[in-house]
Amino acid sequence: MLGRPAFQCDRELRCQLSSASIRVVSDISEGFEQKTDRHFAKYLYDSRGGSREVRTQLLVALGRRYISATEQTRVCGIYEEIAKMLTGLIRHLEREDRKHRR
Repeated sequence: MLGRPAFQCDRELRCQLSSASIRVVSDISEGFEQKTDRHFAKYLYDSRGGSREVRTQLLVALGRRYISATEQTRVCGIYEEIAKMLTGLIRHLEREDRKHRR
C-alpha cells in the first residue's frame, strides 16, 4: 500500500498515518502500566482515538487515489475490530475499577 509512488510523495499523510497507527499500540502499552483500571481505560480511550485517526487517514488516502477501495475497506475493517475490542476492555475496566491492578 505505502509503496505506491504517489503515496510516497505525500510525506505528511504517510507520517500522520504512521504516527496514528503507532499511537494505537503505544497507548495500550503505556496504559497497561497504570495503577488503576480507570487510568488504564483513559489510555485505551486514547488508543481508540488513534484507531479512528488511522481510519480517517485511510479515507484521505482513498480520496487521493493512493489506495484502492478494497485496500481501504480491508485495513479499516481491522482497525474497526481493534476499536470494538478496546471498547469492550474499557467497559470491563470501568465496571471493575480496581484501585491497585498489581
